[in-house]
Amino acid sequence: MNIREIFDRLCLHFSDEKELRQSLRDIMGFYPHRIEHYKLALMHKSARNRNAKGKPLNNERLEFLGDAMLGAVVGDIVYRHFEGKREGFLTNTRSKLVSRDTLGRLADEMGLTRLITSSGHQNSHNSYMAGNAFEALVGAIYLDQGYNAVMRFIEHRILSQLINIDKVAYKEVNFKSKLLEWSQKNRVHLEFKSLGQTHAKDSSSMVFSFQVMLEGVEGESGQGYSKKEAQQAASESTLKRLRREPQFIDAIFAAKSSRTQMEEQPAMAVPDTEQEPNFIVSQSAESPSAAATQPDSAPDGSASDPFDLSDITAVPREKSREEIIAEAEAAAFAED
Repeated sequence: MNIREIFDRLCLHFSDEKELRQSLRDIMGFYPHRIEHYKLALMHKSARNRNAKGKPLNNERLEFLGDAMLGAVVGDIVYRHFEGKREGFLTNTRSKLVSRDTLGRLADEMGLTRLITSSGHQNSHNSYMAGNAFEALVGAIYLDQGYNAVMRFIEHRILSQLINIDKVAYKEVNFKSKLLEWSQKNRVHLEFKSLGQTHAKDSSSMVFSFQVMLEGVEGESGQGYSKKEAQQAASESTLKRLRREPQFIDAIFAAKSSRTQMEEQPAMAVPDTEQEPNFIVSQSAESPSAAATQPDSAPDGSASDPFDLSDITAVPREKSREEIIAEAEAAAFAED
């Protein structure tokens, strides 16, 4: 046992926070030096504690600091662990390691959640409270013992004992992305229908609700404290239903078939290009002038152009008696 450990044990023995220090030692793997940082890290805003000047006391500032430290430390670890991997892979892995859900589960597993000071009510979104406390704890470690202590905590306590970094890296957790991929591959219309939002029980946080719609067929719904979280939950449940219910898939593809058939049918009949030339004055078939004025062929013997309107008068006028007689005589001579 070195001098530092002896000193830590002496502090633990004479401290009023003996139980808290021991609990933190079990969680972090070392004793805290300045316990006030850790007390603040475990103080949720719902407790509504205030200092002597009336200012709120909670872990939000330490949460901000811890979030930044986690991003840097985990990014460092992921970069060194996955040598040669591209930026997208590294970013995705880091995001999964520091996600709110992951941190919340870690806080529960390590026993951190039971140390949080809150309003006393059961929080309806425990993973958020626990995840925030985990980030605040990292912020407290940084203020108390520095960057290297944070690195040791994440490497030796978290990644060595509680998380398999390789499994996390290669596990697909973006359920919305997987559902989008499935729908695009099968040319199925996918929509996330908002079901509204409500206040969480015993909390001022808003809860969002979304439902998956596949070709208008209702999929599963999901809730979350953000739209992204709610859509992820709805996507996960819908994917599970797609795998276990063939009837659900049949209903989706039946709806798709109906849609595609409707899209293939013309919305209206195709307009007829052979329109009635209603501007031509009709003449009796027996009229001798009809044959004279409407020849079947052009003077050169070629077929006449049905769209040649050069010899047609748009506004007919009444013929005189002399013109009628002349046309009759011309028709008679033509027949001879």
